[in-house]
Amino acid sequence: MEKEDCMLSPPAATMTFQRLLFALGLLLSVSLCAHSQSAAVKQRYQKFVTQHINGNMNEYICDKEMRSRKITQTDSNDCKVTNTFIQASGQLVKRICGEAGTHYRGNLFKSNQPFPIISCTHRGGARYPKCEYRGHKSTRYIAIACEDGWPVHYEDDDLVIVQQ
Repeated sequence: MEKEDCMLSPPAATMTFQRLLFALGLLLSVSLCAHSQSAAVKQRYQKFVTQHINGNMNEYICDKEMRSRKITQTDSNDCKVTNTFIQASGQLVKRICGEAGTHYRGNLFKSNQPFPIISCTHRGGARYPKCEYRGHKSTRYIAIACEDGWPVHYEDDDLVIVQQ
């Protein structure tokens, strides 16, 4: 085998180099987008996910989820009066901050489609971990606060369909 047989022709080498540059550019842009989230927004988003996202949630496990996720009133160990879990992925809920939501007011966006939710309501105990909750399932449009395209606060919901 001659040396020439192993080498790429100039047009093929140029196309391979262009593909490599394109792939590197794409990787860099995705990396920059992922890292453009500030530390404060990242922290608020993580708290939002912990408190409000659970695709496998049901109305019978409110006590367990509230306890395992250590959800209490902000800045205390008092039992939170009500907490809402959205039965969806974080990525699906994040889309409300963009094309799947409509600007409502300030930094609030309302979902264009209803979501199944579980509302956990305090029914006993005063301080974590002795809080007791009762769950209620329904389907609602939801309103969330967004910062830099990331959900950071569950604001409200409007009843659409109650599922018993």
